[in-house]
Amino acid sequence: MRYLVFGFFFLFYGINFAQNVQILDKSTGKFVKDVTVFNDNYTINVTSNKQGFVNISQFKENETVVFSHLSYAIKRVKKSVLRKKNFVVYLTKQSEELDEIVLSVFKKEEKTKRIAEQIAVLSTKDIQKVSPQTSADLLATVPGIKVQKSQFGGGSPVIRGMESNRVLLVVDGVRMNNAIYRKGHLQNAITISPNLLDKVEVVFGPSSVIYGSDALGGVIHYYTKTPKLSAEKEIKSHFFSRFSSANQEVTTNVSAELSFKKWASFTSISYSDFGDLRAGRSRNHGFQDWGKVFFYSENSNGNFNPNPAENPDPSLLRNTGFNQTDVLQKFYIPLSKKTDLKINLQYSTSSDIPRFDRLTELTDLTDPSSLKFAEWNYGPQNRFLASTQLLIHPNRNWIENGAITLAYQNVQESRIQRRFGSLNRSYREEEVDIFNLNGDFFVPLTQDKKRNLSYGFEFSYNDVTSNSFGRSLNIQDGEIDGFSDSFPVQSRYPDGGSNYTSYAAYAGYRQDLGSKSTLNSGIRFTRTHLEATWIDETFIQLPNPNLVANNSAITATLGYVHRPNRNWQFNSVLSSGFRSPNIDDVGRVREKSGNVTIPNINVQPEFAYNAEVGIQKYFNNRKFRVAGNFYYTLLDNYIQREFVLNDDGSRQQVEFDGEFGNAVTNQNRGTAYIFGYTLNYLGKLSDTWNTSGFVTYTKGRTYDTDEPLSSIPPLFGQFQVNYKKDKLELGADFRFNSKKDIEDFNIPEGIDNHDLTPVVNPNATNETDIFFGSPSWMTLGFNGSYVVSNNFTVQARLDNIFDEHYIEFASGVAAPGRNLSISFMANF
Repeated sequence: MRYLVFGFFFLFYGINFAQNVQILDKSTGKFVKDVTVFNDNYTINVTSNKQGFVNISQFKENETVVFSHLSYAIKRVKKSVLRKKNFVVYLTKQSEELDEIVLSVFKKEEKTKRIAEQIAVLSTKDIQKVSPQTSADLLATVPGIKVQKSQFGGGSPVIRGMESNRVLLVVDGVRMNNAIYRKGHLQNAITISPNLLDKVEVVFGPSSVIYGSDALGGVIHYYTKTPKLSAEKEIKSHFFSRFSSANQEVTTNVSAELSFKKWASFTSISYSDFGDLRAGRSRNHGFQDWGKVFFYSENSNGNFNPNPAENPDPSLLRNTGFNQTDVLQKFYIPLSKKTDLKINLQYSTSSDIPRFDRLTELTDLTDPSSLKFAEWNYGPQNRFLASTQLLIHPNRNWIENGAITLAYQNVQESRIQRRFGSLNRSYREEEVDIFNLNGDFFVPLTQDKKRNLSYGFEFSYNDVTSNSFGRSLNIQDGEIDGFSDSFPVQSRYPDGGSNYTSYAAYAGYRQDLGSKSTLNSGIRFTRTHLEATWIDETFIQLPNPNLVANNSAITATLGYVHRPNRNWQFNSVLSSGFRSPNIDDVGRVREKSGNVTIPNINVQPEFAYNAEVGIQKYFNNRKFRVAGNFYYTLLDNYIQREFVLNDDGSRQQVEFDGEFGNAVTNQNRGTAYIFGYTLNYLGKLSDTWNTSGFVTYTKGRTYDTDEPLSSIPPLFGQFQVNYKKDKLELGADFRFNSKKDIEDFNIPEGIDNHDLTPVVNPNATNETDIFFGSPSWMTLGFNGSYVVSNNFTVQARLDNIFDEHYIEFASGVAAPGRNLSISFMANF
C-alpha cells in the first residue's frame, strides 16, 4: 500500500511538472519572471517564478492561456499548442500595432508613441525581403534617405540634405564616424554586410543631445545579430546565397549560433564578389551617350596598358567590380542576475575598389578616349571593431539599468593613383585607431514609469597616421617589372600625426503629461580637442605647422507628443546640433577636377537649429497609417569649400602630383537653411495585402550668398504593394526621382558632381551652359519568396524591369540595369 501511495504521488508530481511552462525573452533567451498568466474568464491567475517557470495544470486542454507583463506584448496561446511547443513561451517587446514598435535608438528601449522625432526602423524581415547587395542599398529603401555612389563599391547616405560627416553612423552603440570622415561622399556605410544585421534604426534631424558631434542630418544605427540563451543546449546554423545578373554578384553567408544556459555565441562570415556592372540600355532621358564607357583603363590587377582600351560594350561599366568579406563574432554571457556581458568582434575587408568616376574622367569633353587616370583605386578598406558592453540592472534609486561600452576600432584605407602618360604611381595611406568609452543609464522617477530620467557620458580618442610615397614603374616588354625609382608625394593628412579627442555628458527627461501627451527634453555638453603636425612642407607651406584647437558646445532638444485619441498623433521638436571640425576639415590635401583642397587650420564648428512637426493618422482599427513630417533647419557658421584668391582676385594655384590646380579650402560662412518634408503611408489592405510608400522633398540654400547647398536631392519616392498568403509572398515596387536643374547644383564645391551630368554644350564657357543637370527617372520591380519547408526558403527579385538607364543624383556611376537576383536560405 505504501508503494502504491508513493507511485500516485510521483505520477501526480510528474504530470504537474510536465505542465510547467518556461517563459523566455525572445531577443535574449533569458528567463522572464513576474509574468501574470490567466484565462479569459480570470478564474485562474498565476505568476512565473525567478526562473521563468509557471504551472498551468489548472488550465483545460483547449483553454486559452494569456501571458501578460508590463514590458512585453501580451501573448495568447492554447494549452494544447503549448504542449506541442514543449511548454516554452517566448515573449517579445515588439507589438504588431503600427505605433507600438519598441526603439532602442535613443539608448533606451521606448515606444514610438512617446517619441517626438521622425524615426524609421528596418527589421530582420525587412532586410531579408529587400535582400540588398550592400548596407548602403538597404538604406536607400528607407523613407527620406537618398544614397550617392561615386563608385559601385560605395554608398553615401543623405538625410535631410546632409551627408558624410554630417550624418552619424553607429554600430551596436559605438560611433563609426572618425576623425577623417570627410565632407563630400563616404563609402564607410558598406563596411558591414546586411547579412550580419538584426535591424537598422534611423533618427532624422539633429540628434546631438544623445550622440554628440556629427549628428546634424540624423543618426543611422546598425544593430548586428546577437545570440540568445537557452535552457537546453541548442546549435543553430544558417546558410544564405544570392546571385545577381546585373553585375554577376555572388554572395555567400554562413552563420552558427550556440545557445546554452550560461552563455551563447554567434559567428557569421559573409563574402561578396561583385563583377563589372551593366547599366540600363533604355535611354528615355534622351541622352544617348551619357554614362556609357567607350574607353577604359586596363591597368588593373598588375596589368599595364599605356593607352585607354576601347570598350566593345559601352553599357558594361568596366572597373566597377570588387569583393568584400565581413566577419562577426559575438558572445553573450550573463555574469549574474543583474549583470550581463556582450563581447563583440567585427572585421571587414575588401579588395582594391576602383574609383569609377575618376577612372572615367576626361581631359577633353569632346574626346571619350582622353582618360585622365590610368589607375585610381581605393586600397583595401579594413575595419576592425572589438567592444565589450556591460549591461547592468541594479534597480537602485539613481539607476534602474544601464550599459557601459568600451570599444576599440582600427580603420585602414588608402588611395592609389597614376595618370595616363606617366609611370609615376602615388600611394596615400591612412590608419585611424579609435578608443571609445560610453556610459548610458536610465532611472524611472515614478513607480508607474511615466517620468523617466536618462543620463550618460562619452569619451572618444582618435589617433590618425597618414603616410604617402611614390614609385616609378619599371616596364619591360610591356609588363610591369618592379619599380625603377621613388619620389616624394604630398600626404593627404598631416604627416607628423594628428589626434582628435571628444568627451561629453548628457541628460534626458521624458514625462507623460497625462494619458494623451508626452514631453521629451535633453541637454548635452561636448568638448573636443584637436592636435595636428605637418613636417614636410615641400608642396604646402603653412603659417604654423603645429595646430591645437579646442571647441565646446551645449546642445538641447525639446519635443512634445500629443495623442488626442487613439487614431491621431501630433509631434513637434525643437533641437540644436553641432559639428566640430575634425582632421579632414582642417588638414586634408587632395585634388579633384583641377581643384586642390589645402589645409585651413582656422575652421570653426558649425551649428544647426531645427524645428519640425509630424502628423500621424490611423485608419481601419490602426492597421493603416498616413504620416507627414515637415522640418526647417538653420545652419549657422556652416563649412563650405571655397576658392583661395590672390590679392588681385585671381585664383591661387598649387601643385599636386606634378600638376597645378586651383587652391580651394574649407571655410566658415554665414547662415543657410534646409527645408523639406516626407509624406508616407503604411498598412494592411486586407489579411493578405499590404502597402507602403513615401515622397520626400528637400530644398537648401544659403542666406548670405543665395546659392544652392550641396547634397540636396531632388524630389524622390517609392511605392510598394505586397501579397502574402501561407508560404507565398509577392510584391511590386515603383521608384521615381524628379529632375534637378543645373542651376540648383552647388558648382563651386563640386560635391554635387555637376560635371558628371549630361553635356549639352561642350564649347560653352559657363558650366551652367555646358551641363544639363540630373534627369528624372522611374523604375518598376517585382519580388517574391516561397517557404519550401521549415528549413528552406527561396527568394527572387526582378528590378528595373524596363532596363532604364539612370544615375542617382550626384553619383558617378549608373544604377544597375535590369537585374534578376535569386536567393536561397537554409536554417538547420
